[in-house]
This record gives sequence, structure tokens and C-alpha cells, in this order.
Amino acid sequence: MDNQDAPGVPPWPVPGALVIAAVVIPAAGSGPGPSGMLADFRECQAMRAAEDLAVWGTLERCLTDKEALEYWRGNPYEERHLFLARIGSEPVGLCSVTFPLRDNTATAGIEVLVVPRWRRRGIGRALLGHAEAVAHARGRSSLGGFHEIPLGASGHGTGVLAAKSGTGHLPLDHPATAFAVSAGYRLEQVERSSRLALPVPGDRLARLEAEGLAHAECYTLTAWNDRCPEELVAAYARLKVRMSTDAPTAGMDWEREDWDAARVREDESALIRSGVQSSVAAAVHGHTGELVAYTVLTWRPEVPESLIQQDTLVAAEHRGHRLGMLVKAANLRRAQEKWPPARSVLTWNASENQHMLAINTALGFKPAGYEGEWQKRLG
Repeated sequence: MDNQDAPGVPPWPVPGALVIAAVVIPAAGSGPGPSGMLADFRECQAMRAAEDLAVWGTLERCLTDKEALEYWRGNPYEERHLFLARIGSEPVGLCSVTFPLRDNTATAGIEVLVVPRWRRRGIGRALLGHAEAVAHARGRSSLGGFHEIPLGASGHGTGVLAAKSGTGHLPLDHPATAFAVSAGYRLEQVERSSRLALPVPGDRLARLEAEGLAHAECYTLTAWNDRCPEELVAAYARLKVRMSTDAPTAGMDWEREDWDAARVREDESALIRSGVQSSVAAAVHGHTGELVAYTVLTWRPEVPESLIQQDTLVAAEHRGHRLGMLVKAANLRRAQEKWPPARSVLTWNASENQHMLAINTALGFKPAGYEGEWQKRLG
């Protein structure tokens, strides 16, 4: 949910009828389809890019066209629907709804975005109503959405809204916050986004690695690019399950995800089809040979200056051995060698995840912004 209609402000008149239509995404390998099939998709992409440039000044948070096409095609584990709103021939906003298919089947993900010059005219509320109706028609009772705010951004007042998790808050009068509250959503969790400048000084990495290795005698590190080795993929899937249960989720209605080797391979293949390259560093327990920790970095040739930090997890029973630091440091070394154009890493962490935030701070990450995780339960 991005900056939308502010509550308490009467909508300006909207000339003409607002039309919300599904965006048709051609299937993989089918080509672009009939003339104009991708026109609506390109309008949505342009809208997102313009918003990111206005808010952040970069496109590092924005999916590339290739990523977005792959994403909106969905997969056997999640169904995804994108809608474009027009007034006459002019695109004025979008909304989307996502449906998990194998787990969390009572939930749906909701997004709304309105073109800035069309805000405060009721369009955001209409788009949200449309998305909620689509979710309700599919029997989903718990709706989730998120929005990001740059560090230091706020409205014009000083009030804040605390997350129900008890850690973190957002400016109460920021338009996105006000929109979510007025629509009946509750702020369950706040995540901090952080940025690490690259390259990381070699002496810093060496010091952190030496400190970590002194606590991790029973573990060895391994790594791979893009696809997990066959002998590790089942163990990797087990850690993916743990990622869905062990990471802090506050009061969000997110349940255990069902991961197996096939789902790992589907996830890896989707990244490859999207043009995304990945580097994974992991830790193996010497006594059992079990994979017990991992971290993932991704890079896109279209956005060469930026890396995205994806999942990092240490299995609970193996914490206290500096494995989180060791796999992160190892992966940063690999990434700097593999993708020399990269100048920064972006990551997101729950505000209550103080241990991982401390690791990131030691590596040199600095706060960049905050993300609100919102939830609404339908009656």
C-alpha cells in the first residue's frame, strides 16, 4: 500500500468512469501474444518505476520487466492477479491480489498504488475495495499488505503508530499509514530496511570471520550459485520450512510453509528465468552433515549497482556459534568477486530481530527506511 487517499479529505470529482481491468500476462514461452497484450503490463511497470524514483531516487527496489513478467505468471505455489485502473485512456492506478495455494490458504496479499496526480479522489479506496472483493470471493479471510517509508520521511505532525509486535513504529500522519488505518488494517510489524556500502573493507570482514570461527569449530562452510547441489537440496528445503516458522512474524497470520526439493527447484528456476543471479553461503554441522544455516544474495544485470539480501537463517538449535555472521561474511566475499559493479546491499529485518540487526550493524549496514506490515481480518 503506497501513498493513497488521505482520510478526512473529500474526494475531488473524478471526470469519467473509473474502469478496473485484469492485466493479462502471456504464458512463458508463448511470446508477447496479440498486439497490445503487454500494454497494460507496461503501464503498471511504468507506474511502479515512477513511484520508486519519486520516493527513493533509484530503481533498486523495483522489479525489472523480466522479473515482473515471471512473477505475475504465478506458479504452482502462488496465484497472482494484477489489475490496472483507467479513467478514459489514462492509467491512474493499480491493485493486485496474491493467493498462496499450498499453505496459508486463508490469506491473501493486497497491494494498491495510485498515480500521484490522481490521489485524494477516492481512487485508492476503489482499488482497495476491488482487491478485497476478489480476495473475499476466493474465501480468504486474512488480508496482508505492506508499504515502505524512507528514513526520516513523515507527514506534518509528530504522532507515531506503534506496531502490535511492540517494536518499531511508523509516522501516524504519513499518507500510506493514514490510508491503511482508515481502511481497517492494523500495523502488526515494522521492518527496518538497511543499506551496506560495497566493497566492505577487507580488514573488517577478516576480523568478523576470525571472531566467528573461534565459536564454530564443529561447522564447515559451503556455497553455490543459482542451484543448490543435489546432495543438499532436501536439507535446504528443510531450512526453507524453518525460515517460515523461525523468523519473527509478529501477529501476521502466516503459517508454516510446505517446502520440498521440488519447490526449491521451482523457486531457483523462476529466478533464472527472471534473469536474476544468486549466491548462497551455508553452514554444515560436522557431526551430522546437516545443513544448519544459509544466506542468499541476488544480483540483476539491469540494476548492476545493487545487491538484494534475501533470506538468512540459522536453525534455532545451532544458534550461538556465530553462524549468521560467518555465512553472511562469506557470501559478501563471494558477491564482491562475482559482481564487481555492485556498490551496495539492501536488506530488511523485523525490528524485533535484534540479533540479526546486530550482525548487520557489525558488517556496516546503515538504516535506510521502514516497512509496515499490515493485516485486516474479514468478518
